[in-house]
Amino acid sequence: MPTVLQVLPSLAGGGGVERGTLDISRALVAAGWRSLIVTGDEPDRERATAAGAHHAALPVARRSPAQAPGAVRRLSRLIAEEGVDLVHARSRWPAWLAYYAARRTARPFVTTFHGAYSTGWPGKRRYNAIMTRGARVIAISAFIARHIAETYAVEPDRIRTIPRGVDLSAFDPARVAPERIAALRDAWRVPDGRPIVMLPGRLTGWKGHLALLEALARVEEGVCCLFVGTVDTRREDYCARVERRIAALGTTHTVQLTGACEDMPAAYLLADVVVSPSLRPEAFGRVPAEAQAMGRRVIASAHGGAFETVLDGETGWLVPPGDAAALANALREALGASAALCDRMAAAGQAHVRRNFTLEGMCSATLDVYRELLPGQP
Repeated sequence: MPTVLQVLPSLAGGGGVERGTLDISRALVAAGWRSLIVTGDEPDRERATAAGAHHAALPVARRSPAQAPGAVRRLSRLIAEEGVDLVHARSRWPAWLAYYAARRTARPFVTTFHGAYSTGWPGKRRYNAIMTRGARVIAISAFIARHIAETYAVEPDRIRTIPRGVDLSAFDPARVAPERIAALRDAWRVPDGRPIVMLPGRLTGWKGHLALLEALARVEEGVCCLFVGTVDTRREDYCARVERRIAALGTTHTVQLTGACEDMPAAYLLADVVVSPSLRPEAFGRVPAEAQAMGRRVIASAHGGAFETVLDGETGWLVPPGDAAALANALREALGASAALCDRMAAAGQAHVRRNFTLEGMCSATLDVYRELLPGQP
């Protein structure tokens, strides 16, 4: 029974890194393999166990060069004791530790490149480059694969493009009971009879909340706008800016900050139009993919992974990032779309996700990468 170790700072937060780790753990167990997850947090044990994994808490989260040698030794010892066959790193600092531990123990090393990391300060490019040291480097979109090849000169034969996957057993309109949608409508006090525009995503500047507000100011009255997501505590000043802008708009639009949502399939069905107006390129763009799986009309910024997740004019609309006028025009088109156009786009969007962005496809392709480096495994 081969054992795969995945290492990352934490399983908290529910982002793409954390979700992907747990998804792969479940896929490993289903395939008859053994999953081991290392994080820096002991409370992660419950999440890991629920995904069928064994868990170990080691000092892999805090960037501490002074503690790095000890952390590498402890990780190396764990690899040997647990009979780990392959090490998969999903974040930069843990990747530095895991790389040296994998070298010490002669285990294959794999990385997943989850974002187009900035290279703004001296040494940052070298720090980021640890994510290119894998015998295989998994890119979560074609956009990221190009970024890796162009920025870090990684050989194409080491890169494997594996897009993030949508769990179609959860993101399926037929499986969402009306009561779940009604519960969110009541909890958020959403007014009846108004078209609903939704921006799912953490309340942080680059997600484009202010750009959407400026676009809504150009659209006729009567739209209800929902910002669904947690507040980034490191960016509370941005939250205040958003609230000031909402106040400045007066009663022209109804805008609500709902906070986090535990039932996103129902939330998408509550919306008429889902918007992802990110100002920086999304590495993949989970929101447009999930929204299309739910048959929603989608508008996204025309850069990064959105060029792959949204087919402009076929499954949704792409607009220049930060262009409030273009976003307003797309909102008018989406809100005014005929029933026939809505049905056609919904069907095209759902088919696009089923062809390219399923959870099963992501897990299968990732296990195939492991098999490349562990020949003879089932």
